[in-house]
Amino acid sequence: MESNQNETKQDEINQDEINREKKSREIIVVGAGMAGLLIAYYLKRQGKDVLVLEANEVASGQTGRTTAKITSQHALKYSELIRTIGEGKARLYAKANEEAISEYERLIREEGIECQFRRVSAYLYTLQNTERLKQEAKAASLLGIDAFFTTETELPFDVAGAVCFRNQAQFSPMDFVRHIASKLEIREHTKVIRIRGNRVITKGEELFAEKIILATHYPIRNVPGFYFLREHQERSCVLELSDCYKTSGGYRLEAMCYGIDSDGFSFRQAGENLLLGGGSYRTGENKCGGAYDKLTQAAKKYFPNAKEVSRWSAQDCMPHDGIPFIGRFSVFTPNLYVATGFQKWGMTTSMIAAMILKDMICGVGNPYEKLFSPQRFLVRAATENFLKDVGISVKGLCKGLFCAKTCRCSHMGCELVWNPDEQSYDCPCHGSRYDADGKLLDNPSVHNLQRKK
Repeated sequence: MESNQNETKQDEINQDEINREKKSREIIVVGAGMAGLLIAYYLKRQGKDVLVLEANEVASGQTGRTTAKITSQHALKYSELIRTIGEGKARLYAKANEEAISEYERLIREEGIECQFRRVSAYLYTLQNTERLKQEAKAASLLGIDAFFTTETELPFDVAGAVCFRNQAQFSPMDFVRHIASKLEIREHTKVIRIRGNRVITKGEELFAEKIILATHYPIRNVPGFYFLREHQERSCVLELSDCYKTSGGYRLEAMCYGIDSDGFSFRQAGENLLLGGGSYRTGENKCGGAYDKLTQAAKKYFPNAKEVSRWSAQDCMPHDGIPFIGRFSVFTPNLYVATGFQKWGMTTSMIAAMILKDMICGVGNPYEKLFSPQRFLVRAATENFLKDVGISVKGLCKGLFCAKTCRCSHMGCELVWNPDEQSYDCPCHGSRYDADGKLLDNPSVHNLQRKK
């Protein structure tokens, strides 16, 4: 009798091992946006067994809402980096972004991807004081970027000054994504709700992997990485306009333009239409609405005959020290990796993430690994933003203690704020968002709200 019981237990153990082997992969990438797809693609090219899991559809998150600039021009970035982290590290940041642009171009040519990739100039412009732009032009040139100060742009209005970055790029991200995704094994509508050790737990099953990569925009795991203390989220708005140039003598914007003033705008040609961006705000700080108003007013002012084709908002993770987190999730999780904190430059940084993580996992040294490492500690660059974010989070958490449970974010319990522009409940602490029925729209939360019926 005892022998039969032992045999039965051994059979169960053997069956568990067989089931686990069937569900085991060498690498699982969580998230099928641009970053997750590129990371998976480059690892697969190295002969790795890679599975991509996506909660919704491929590129249904921020990748589908990008203005698709592939650029090393990241607002007033380089003068600030030189001041806070030094010329050497700032040079690495510049070089990584320039290399990412070139790698996109090489990959697109090698694969023959029809995605409207073009090398174009990118301008930072101001209508006010030019001193900061002159400093930025000097800093960028010092770090090896082909940049210069000018007062001439392609914009339909005069500027006080601008910095031109030559040889930047733009493309159609969805055409690019479709090609890359076709070469990968991807499971859509497979929502990951928890990661424990080498286990990836979804709503329907439990998978295993030697290495796991979180490419979910904002990490869905809180501890031990504590990314909720290291970055916040912001939203920005975009209008797609047609018929912009009917009375402009055939004028057409070829360059990409980004305003550094508090009321500045972003311009980018997309086929026959123009993308007009701006109206940024921290997620959860648009309770009065009106985020699109400045864009519609600008469209009427500069392009009076333009027609609005569509409008949308995108969400960006903003690290306190201004540098994305790419590498091991924490020192305590050696087989878990992360890519987050891309700011407003997700297309370029997605390629940097793919280059760094491919080398790390394959055991190859990468010159940018230390700069982007999540384990860095850049006090001078991060302190001010850290204190501000902690204050906002504490305020939101305290309010959450005294509000109805249905108005608390399912991530950490902060009080949610209604966003009338997008008909959503937004979390001012860490950026999770829900629709009017409580369905999750944006992470880090992985659960819907429990609404009263």
